[in-house]
Amino acid sequence: MTNPLLAGIRVLDLSRLLPGPFCTLYLAQLGADVIKIEEPNGGDYTRTLSPELFAVVNRGKKSLTLDLRKPEDVQLFHRMVEQSDVVLESFRPGVMDKLGCGYETLKALNPRLVYAALTGYGQSGPYRDRPGHDMNYCGYAGVLDQTGLAGGPPVPSNFQIADLAGGALTCAVGILAAVIGAKASGQGSMVDVGMMDGTLALQVVSLATLRTLGKPAPRGQDMLSGGLPNYAIYECADGKHLALGSLESKFFQRACILAGRPDLLKKPLAPGKAGEGLRAELVALFMSKTRDEWDALLANDDSCASGILSPDEVLQNEQVQARGLVETTGGKPAYAMPIQFSTPRVAVSESPALGAHNEQVLAEFGLSRS
Repeated sequence: MTNPLLAGIRVLDLSRLLPGPFCTLYLAQLGADVIKIEEPNGGDYTRTLSPELFAVVNRGKKSLTLDLRKPEDVQLFHRMVEQSDVVLESFRPGVMDKLGCGYETLKALNPRLVYAALTGYGQSGPYRDRPGHDMNYCGYAGVLDQTGLAGGPPVPSNFQIADLAGGALTCAVGILAAVIGAKASGQGSMVDVGMMDGTLALQVVSLATLRTLGKPAPRGQDMLSGGLPNYAIYECADGKHLALGSLESKFFQRACILAGRPDLLKKPLAPGKAGEGLRAELVALFMSKTRDEWDALLANDDSCASGILSPDEVLQNEQVQARGLVETTGGKPAYAMPIQFSTPRVAVSESPALGAHNEQVLAEFGLSRS
């Protein structure tokens, strides 16, 4: 069997809650040896706050308990750093320095080390010491201002945009780039990721509108957020919804023909008041059938229309099943690595109990507590 892509890469993960652990979940799914370092008294907060979330995002890792407020455990950590490739931490700036484990200290122990700091606002700037969560970062990055229906208030998503896309995945890209660089040059680097920064970088559509019009579009009225009647969400007869994504005219033309309403092609396909007549017709049209009836009629025939599924329906979706995107852990569903490679996926273990690998991990480093 071909070795996993990140075989031989050892990651010391000091992070907790959601963004950091999700980042290292991807690394574990790619074959890295991820050692989750937790405080002995309770460990990662998510173990208590949401055990199922902990179970989902900490698969494939080993758990080692260290108390970095104790000199003897700091010494053990330093020895481990000497034999590792990556350290990831998510403390506020300066905390690791106070513990005697900051970047400069660890770099002196291992010049090829990649040190990743994943925080809300990064290591510099006036907000660097502020606490925050996904909603705060999305608010400052302009995402929440654009999320919601026209005329309504900002609406948070149950997809943690800043934590996962702006933070975890941005950090994973930075870590992988730095690891490649270290392999080539022998010199590691610090990876400084602010979740607000990564989220802001994703705001490309609203930025394009700002560049075009000199101002942002009102909430729910930009090109891809509901402003166009042919790229919008419509309620169906059963109270479920359809996503009409017929952005290009060829797809909208096909949708109208399949729906038996080619006459709609004569109406202005435009945003704002000019498109209100077409939108009203589409509202009435899609209320004439159920979501699944519309999906069966439109989805397979070049219309870019699809039913909107609930999270439990997604698990049974035929495309999800065909791609092997759901696996089982502890008898419950979990998501597989979503990137398909020519090599087999790494089979990751279930999330570890607190300190489950203490003796094993220390032995792998040639260390012990005695």
